[in-house]
Amino acid sequence: MDDSSLIWDDGALVTIDQRGLPHEVRELRLTTVDQIIDAIKTLAIRGAPAIGIAGAFGVVIATADHTTDGVADVAAVEAEATRIAEARPTAVNLAWAVRRVVTKVPLGADAVLAETLDMLAEDGRVNRAAATNAADLVRDLLGDRPVRVLTHCNTGRLATSAFGTAIGTLRVLHERGALTEVLVDETRPLLQGARLTAWELAEAGIPHRLTIDSAAAWAMATGQVDCVLVGADRVTADGDVANKIGTYMLALAARHHGIPFIVVAPESTRDPDMASGRDIVVEQRAAVEVTGFGGVATAPAGTEVFNPAFDVTPGNLVTAVVTELGVVHGAAAGSSGSGAAIAGIARELYHRGWMPGTAGNISVRTGDSVVVTGSGLSKGELTADDMVTVRVSDSMPVSEQRRRPSAETTIHTAVYRATGATAVVHIHPPYATTLSTRTGEPDEIGTLRITDYELIKGLGGTDPGVIDIPIFPNWRDVARIGADVERYLTENLDAPPVFGIAGHGITAWGDTLSQARDRAECLEALCELVTRTGRRRAFAADADLLEIGLT
Repeated sequence: MDDSSLIWDDGALVTIDQRGLPHEVRELRLTTVDQIIDAIKTLAIRGAPAIGIAGAFGVVIATADHTTDGVADVAAVEAEATRIAEARPTAVNLAWAVRRVVTKVPLGADAVLAETLDMLAEDGRVNRAAATNAADLVRDLLGDRPVRVLTHCNTGRLATSAFGTAIGTLRVLHERGALTEVLVDETRPLLQGARLTAWELAEAGIPHRLTIDSAAAWAMATGQVDCVLVGADRVTADGDVANKIGTYMLALAARHHGIPFIVVAPESTRDPDMASGRDIVVEQRAAVEVTGFGGVATAPAGTEVFNPAFDVTPGNLVTAVVTELGVVHGAAAGSSGSGAAIAGIARELYHRGWMPGTAGNISVRTGDSVVVTGSGLSKGELTADDMVTVRVSDSMPVSEQRRRPSAETTIHTAVYRATGATAVVHIHPPYATTLSTRTGEPDEIGTLRITDYELIKGLGGTDPGVIDIPIFPNWRDVARIGADVERYLTENLDAPPVFGIAGHGITAWGDTLSQARDRAECLEALCELVTRTGRRRAFAADADLLEIGLT
């Protein structure tokens, strides 16, 4: 087999029998409709895009079988097509592909074959485009650093026809040097992760570790996962996602830990005619898949079984659904990438307690305008629709919009006018906020001096041994804070890319959103060190050091 998992060869569909992997790579040659239906039902062929294309080839065979003197019996072929489409009910791609090629049946078997071969060629292009879009989104959300990704089930060339969706994204990240490793869920009960994904990743030379499904949440809790990438079998009009059983619990865990949860799928997996996940028919599979393993019974005879093949993840748990067209659902929908990045990082910081309730703001500059989080919204539930675009020059909305900008927007635009920043993060982490409040002056700019910590280098100061962080008064009129910030930064070109506001959190900025976030994290870590070590000569008001107790 070449890079494609599906090949048409002289009237037969040739593919890898996925039931034999990873220990046996055996070829299947399917020449009848019944063989194709059986291969789909028994998971010899599996994965939403792959079964769709296989089903289309089934219609090719049916058309050839029901053609006499060059004329196809359309009714007979349509009956066979219905049988094929019903082989597995949850994945929308199967019915979609069958419907697409059935329209060519009146033109004859050659026309049906040509349409199916076009679909096969499209699949590889579509998968690579979707994977590239998803890899770009990962970069936007997490920066250029190499990432650790958790994935579920199998979404590579075995599940499609070539390249893959979520695994395709892993391949793109690996090619870019942006992937540290992949944590592969084994994917009970049929172990598609252990048998198929691990096999594909090894084949591609991508570093990976295999884990049990129930360890995924703990891997997130212990800082071993930066992002979750999965595929999909159906995406409804409101963004709910049907995928391999176990996906929903991953989305819940990712949301709890503030980790981006990204679905990668072709447009053919979207079902605009299905309103929500409540309408999805979830396939129930045989009890023997759960009561035994490898032909050996592991449960008492007669044990009742609940064995859904899929679950449905609500769209509000999904950071983004990414197709060949870009981001189509989730926090990134409707934006050029800024909304996705802002919402993803806001959710992460919310779950860390640094943007509690509606507190804090994040923004990204795009030319003469700024995309910023809207006012009065929980940062744990933001979507791209909750962003506001304002002018850098005066902080006013560029047009009538669904949300209104918060008062703190004037602080963001002040930073943009005075510096070359591309992104600004304003948050309320406990240690830095506390020290800013203790250091601040009621009506003048104070200074928080921190010395002799290696982490100072993370703030990009000119002296790696000491940093003086300005602390601005917390004026009731927030625009006055912005004016103070702009004047100070304009007059002090070597000022560090962070500052505090007494009783009002901290602000950091950078060339990218991830850099701005990292600088805010670095300042919070420094303030925690100062607090925990009890250093008393850590502060200054203007030039004179103060002896301030930390107990």
